[in-house]
Amino acid sequence: MKKYFFCFGLFFLSYVFCQENNEFIKPEFQIDFIEKEPNIDGEVKNESLWSNIQPITKLFQIIPNYGSPVSEKTEIRMAYSNKMLYLSVICFDTEVDKIVVSDSARDSNLSDEDSFLFIIDTYNDEQNGFLFGTNLNGVEYDAQISKEGQGNFAGGFRQQGGSIGGTNLNWDATWKVKSKLFDYGWSAEFVIPLKSIRFSPGDNKTWGINFQRNISKNSETAFWSKLPIGFDIKRVSMAGKLNGINLKNPKNLKFTPYLLSDNNSENKSKIETGADLKYSITPALTLDLTYNTDFAQVEVDEQQVNLDRFNLFFPEKRPFFLENAGQFSVGSPGEVDLFFSRRIGIGSEGEIVPIIGGSRLSGKIKNTNVGFLSMFTDEVRSSNIEKNNFTVARVNHEFSGTRSSFGGIIVNKSGSGTSNYNRVFALDGNLGLGKKAQVFGFISKSSTPGIKLNDYAYKIKGEYKWDGWNIAAGYTELGDGFNPEVGFLSRKAFKKPEFLIFKTIRVKNMGKLLEVRPHIWANSYTNFNNQLISSFVHVDNHWAWESSFEIHTGVNFVAEGVFEEFSIKGVKIPPGNYKWAEFMPVLMTNKNKKFYFYSRIRIGGYFGGNRFSASNRGTIQFGKKFNSEFNLDYNNLKLPNGDVTAIATGIRLIYSFNPKTFIQSYLQYNNITNLVSLNAKFGLIKSANTGLFIVFNSFKDNDYFDNLNSKSFLIKYSYQLDVL
Repeated sequence: MKKYFFCFGLFFLSYVFCQENNEFIKPEFQIDFIEKEPNIDGEVKNESLWSNIQPITKLFQIIPNYGSPVSEKTEIRMAYSNKMLYLSVICFDTEVDKIVVSDSARDSNLSDEDSFLFIIDTYNDEQNGFLFGTNLNGVEYDAQISKEGQGNFAGGFRQQGGSIGGTNLNWDATWKVKSKLFDYGWSAEFVIPLKSIRFSPGDNKTWGINFQRNISKNSETAFWSKLPIGFDIKRVSMAGKLNGINLKNPKNLKFTPYLLSDNNSENKSKIETGADLKYSITPALTLDLTYNTDFAQVEVDEQQVNLDRFNLFFPEKRPFFLENAGQFSVGSPGEVDLFFSRRIGIGSEGEIVPIIGGSRLSGKIKNTNVGFLSMFTDEVRSSNIEKNNFTVARVNHEFSGTRSSFGGIIVNKSGSGTSNYNRVFALDGNLGLGKKAQVFGFISKSSTPGIKLNDYAYKIKGEYKWDGWNIAAGYTELGDGFNPEVGFLSRKAFKKPEFLIFKTIRVKNMGKLLEVRPHIWANSYTNFNNQLISSFVHVDNHWAWESSFEIHTGVNFVAEGVFEEFSIKGVKIPPGNYKWAEFMPVLMTNKNKKFYFYSRIRIGGYFGGNRFSASNRGTIQFGKKFNSEFNLDYNNLKLPNGDVTAIATGIRLIYSFNPKTFIQSYLQYNNITNLVSLNAKFGLIKSANTGLFIVFNSFKDNDYFDNLNSKSFLIKYSYQLDVL
């Protein structure tokens, strides 16, 4: 079977490479240098400094009317000084009363409201970038993008914070933005300190750049640099160009101490202190030091119910591990992660392991990404966890203008004693074939005392994306001795071929129906005795309307080989071969309305029985400052050895006084572990995830809401000092 996948992949890649064209011409402009800073108050139209700068006005729709000019007039201006990057935008609107603002919290999802975003590729390597955005409330939205955002693990329904593949949503830089509403529309002004981003200094530099405007009333998305159907702003290889920027080496030394008061249900209270230090050796290379690292302010994980025999994935959300996290990402996110930073400071049972401290050197030397991380964790005697050192070294060279790269990584975990260690070595690469196709993969070997055979893993995959097509074929193999203890494996010891054929078709003369997306996706896992572990064939079509309303009509064909008995909430699944089909419809309402609802249903077989499941997500907006999110995952299994009803639910309430002051609560429950958890947090943010945080956590693992088993009350204050 492997031969067929490889032949198929080579055929389509060879074909599309020969079909490369220059249909999409990149726009460009010359940025202005200014001596005087504009008054950053959100008002652009009457600011004399902005009126002297030629605006960018030509944006083109990708939704709903592909290739048409943006429906509302838009003016974008940019300038810079020796220390700052400035951007202003005027979003004219002929129906101001229809402007939608849904949230005020930092990093809130901007796709479901009137908003403006831009991405800058500061190295002009056409692979990485920094993404910024805002709405009428002046939300600060930022993310660090690597590998054009590719490789993101689609394990959740809601926008998740954290590092997932090529996007770090919780990367928080120090910058500011102001927005204002007028009778002609709304406008915003951004000011970004150059020392908050990474770049190569020099004269007459060129950056990649693209702009995006979302117009809610039309469910419209428009870009400055045209993108093919199926792409988003993260596709920096197709971004336009910003020319003529002269960059000096800004000094950057930041010291961030914190003070933490922790009171818990065991009547124990403690005061802790710690600090982080950030120093820019060059504008592209940064040294981070941390002591007594704490993450009290980090959002709790969303509870998941495991109804199978494989591992669940939870994204990294802790700030120290997020900056330049994409540089350390090697493997297949969510399935085979060779380095998974959640292994540092979190035990195998979810217990907190104190981080004594550590260091990270990350950034770029010319066209080569470099990364070095070394962290020390303390012992936890109650869980038999000893002191450990975690060290990661990463090098990845990018070939400019080719979407190609080649690199390697070493991951090491060592405890006390010469025989207590685990190491992983890997080489990885990406070969870009024009703008439409690429081949990528990795090969890896682990080293663990007592394991000497089959301690390898590798993957190769070819992919074509263009003109609404997404075609891919790949093969992954993990030896049964492969053991990345500082990584993540969804499952062990398998051979996996996979393929995808996906087509987005913009329809005509079908009323408000915008597009259909027929596709087929298939993969199979077998062991090294050629026995089937799992196979999955998904045949589907997405029906999408201009209003963002969608219906998916999918059918799955599933096969599972169970070699060892396992149980789901006490109901045993005996060894055997199981096959079933299931209908999987999806309904998604208009995300620009006050109420948004998403539901994915499965109706069909399940391990010799039947399953009905519904995974539901939704948001309700109460004005511009109060928002709620809810989730309800319901599974009803009727199995040969018994029935199981599994429920996981949660509700998140968020009130944002302004973009830097908020209060939120997150109440969750699942009946598999009978765990009720409450996370309540007040935040008064100063800059870049620093400030005052008051956090209350409680957990209960019995059947009633009284007699909480564990609770804690934390007060944390951190302050960022700009030493240089």
